[in-house]
Amino acid sequence: MTTQASFDYLDQAQAILARIRATEMDAIDRAAEICAHTIANEGLVHMFATGHSRMFVEEMYPRHGSFPGFHPMVELSLTYHNQVVGSNGQRQAMFLEHVEGLAPVILRNFVIEPPDSFLIFSNSGVNEVVVEMGLEAKKLGLPLIAVVSKAHSAASAARHSSGRKLMDFADVTIDNGVPAGDALVTIDGLEDPVGPGSTIGAAAVTNALKCAIAEKLVALGHPPLVLTSSHFIGGAESQRRFDQSYDDYRRRLKRVYGCE
Repeated sequence: MTTQASFDYLDQAQAILARIRATEMDAIDRAAEICAHTIANEGLVHMFATGHSRMFVEEMYPRHGSFPGFHPMVELSLTYHNQVVGSNGQRQAMFLEHVEGLAPVILRNFVIEPPDSFLIFSNSGVNEVVVEMGLEAKKLGLPLIAVVSKAHSAASAARHSSGRKLMDFADVTIDNGVPAGDALVTIDGLEDPVGPGSTIGAAAVTNALKCAIAEKLVALGHPPLVLTSSHFIGGAESQRRFDQSYDDYRRRLKRVYGCE
């Protein structure tokens, strides 16, 4: 017999999606305008996240139904949670999230300039590294998009020395629709709630945004090079599309890595 807790989680997940649909479509559209302008003008949308939020960087590209124009900046030291304890463990990753001065060191590896833009995923939007990365993006003159839980961020104290949170200065903030604390389900006899919702909310925002960007690129006369499953177009054509998409991505990266 299916437990009540499973139904409770799915009900809460549906509520997150309904919340995003009801409140965030304008923000998603404004973010899509920024990203489409960047990609249509041969720029890159630089993406950054720490911890489990790295999933949404990977969700944007490369996935089936995705397209080039996005540059992931994912540091294993901030995101590699598989070990949990020992070398490369969770304690080290969580410690580094709070180290100011790391973001400009990361950015020193890249040539970043307009028409590029920046997209940061962070459920809380308050940890030092993500806030600092956003501040550095603004110093570079780039538009900044933040995907956060507004409820969680509002309930959290600012941790960066500037006293600012991502949503205080992002050009567009998209709410992932998740309540403060993330975990959604309370079970009788268990003190702590279980079942995080940020995966549902942020993944939905990521793909809604991706679809909106594709639509705007088509309208601009720059249809994207989509990674397309063999289910739709056959194996040979699917492989050709993958190579075409990856080659375009490599071409875009040359400037960012100082290879032009």
